[in-house]
Amino acid sequence: MGTEYNSVDVLTAAIGTGTMITYSVICIVIAVLTLVAMWKIYVKAGRPGWACLIPFYSQYCLFDIAWGSGWLFLLTFVPCVNFVVMIMLYIKLAKAFGKGTGFGIGLIFLNTIFVLILGLSDAEYIGPQ
Repeated sequence: MGTEYNSVDVLTAAIGTGTMITYSVICIVIAVLTLVAMWKIYVKAGRPGWACLIPFYSQYCLFDIAWGSGWLFLLTFVPCVNFVVMIMLYIKLAKAFGKGTGFGIGLIFLNTIFVLILGLSDAEYIGPQ
């Protein structure tokens, strides 16, 4: 006996596949845009742009840019502390580029948009505060 397909099942599968492909493409575009912006941020801060691509080294460099000490990234491995440290990191990163606390909060909640603004705008790195 052959397998019979209901037209509703076929349509549901097609919609699901299309949705997943669209979602995947959007996620890849967002990831690429974020990487481009992070590359620009690293270059503005005097670090090599490729450093944003290396998993632990990128965090070390980001903490070095924002805090002045890259080794503080080890605090992100401590449960519960990592949440607070990452909030402080984004606020300090905003201040390291001459932006205010509001911009840091934007980095926390709308990361990709504010990283793009920070990386592609004329914001200059002034150093850890």
